[in-house]
Amino acid sequence: MNVNEKIRAREVRLIDVNGEQLGVKPRNEALDIAANANLDLVMVAPNAKPPVCRVMDYGKYRFEQQKKEKEARKKQTVIKVKEVRLSPGIEDHDFNTKLRNARKFLEKGDKVKASVRFRGRAITHKELGQKVLERMADECKDIAQVETKPKMEGRSMFLMLAPLNEK
Repeated sequence: MNVNEKIRAREVRLIDVNGEQLGVKPRNEALDIAANANLDLVMVAPNAKPPVCRVMDYGKYRFEQQKKEKEARKKQTVIKVKEVRLSPGIEDHDFNTKLRNARKFLEKGDKVKASVRFRGRAITHKELGQKVLERMADECKDIAQVETKPKMEGRSMFLMLAPLNEK
């Protein structure tokens, strides 16, 4: 934002501390009005004709803006993507272990990428990998929704699960 001496426009539309318009004034007169009030002249709408300037305490304004940004950052949540790797011929016990991990991640609020890695000639039986992924999605359907259906990418097939929003 342009403040005080950095304002280059010859004439500005001036708004005082209370939010009332004082009309179009020359830049120097606007600077004098701001200086008499011991405040700053801040350009709030540089693209307007003439530019709109406001008399305010710029330091206090910046402090308030930083406080609002800090509060917004506190409220936002970062969603992580955790990966669970499976194989096409996975046994029940191993599958249940991977399922338990996936459910733990989903309950924590993270997304889960379940991927099946095809090694060697196993890639000829893509339907086995798809069955494993569909089973994983079916077992987690009470706490998660399928974000992307199973699809191939190189030698692996993956599926994205997102936690259900409970509001």
